[in-house]
Amino acid sequence: MSVSPYDRRAIPLGANIHRWSAPDGWELRAFAWPAATATPRGSILFQGGRGDIFEKYLEVFHHWHDQGWTITSFDWRGQGGSGRLTEAANCGHIENFGQFVSDLRAFYAQWVSATPGPHVAMGHSMGGHILLRALTEGVVAPDAAVLIAPMLGVKGPLGQAMGERLAKLMGGVGDSSRPAWKGNEKPYTTETRANLLTHDRARYEDELFWQQTNPGNVTGPPSWRWVIEAFKSMRELRNSPRLKTMKVPVLMLIADADGLVEPRSALQIAPKLPDARVVRFGKEAAHEVLREVDAVRNRAIGEIDLFLAARAQKS
Repeated sequence: MSVSPYDRRAIPLGANIHRWSAPDGWELRAFAWPAATATPRGSILFQGGRGDIFEKYLEVFHHWHDQGWTITSFDWRGQGGSGRLTEAANCGHIENFGQFVSDLRAFYAQWVSATPGPHVAMGHSMGGHILLRALTEGVVAPDAAVLIAPMLGVKGPLGQAMGERLAKLMGGVGDSSRPAWKGNEKPYTTETRANLLTHDRARYEDELFWQQTNPGNVTGPPSWRWVIEAFKSMRELRNSPRLKTMKVPVLMLIADADGLVEPRSALQIAPKLPDARVVRFGKEAAHEVLREVDAVRNRAIGEIDLFLAARAQKS
């Protein structure tokens, strides 16, 4: 069992959970934890993946907060505590990934003006995809960025091009806001959700605790429209010529044995970025690197801390 100096199942003292209104009036559930020092180290905006809630990352938030960082996060539109965009139970739906980017752009603008620098943006999985897309589109410009197991391709037997064609074929019939599958993190697999995410059972059970505490925040399978738009957005991002002109320094943590996202896609994108460092993990790491067993998690956090010390220095 993981031993942590922090309570992973309690909102920390001094943190605030509130509602933030996007420009179109949609309310997103947000987390804000100001630095507990008169001279803050800076500010981190951390964004999780598909179906995530920010409570899953309280342990790592504690780590950075102890170093003097202000920590901020929000649940993506249509998932977690930020409402649903379809009547299909807890299905995670989006009409266009551009909506995610627009929310990040507006939230980021307010966050930068209200928090101390340097400013660091981090994204896990789908959050890493949306963050990199926002960086290449120039709608966010932090001092440094960290992408953790970024969703730049998805793992599957058919490959990216065939997977996209199949999604369009199957999702294009009927209501595309319906769930693409019934359960688990990906269809047609015998792997359990726990094994796909982390080897650390205690940290996986933390997520179950939060699901039981706030059942309304649980997000189930994606809609077919989400799947179709994810393939489209990933393809366009992988082929974007703006990757080569995106100057924000990036640290990319990649799990080679990831069963959800395709690590090869990230490894193909990294050399295109002008200022990127790649850290790879082997079979010891599943998808949620920051919620893995201590040896993996500590290495990942150590790499991030070294990167921030070098590339997000306080002026």
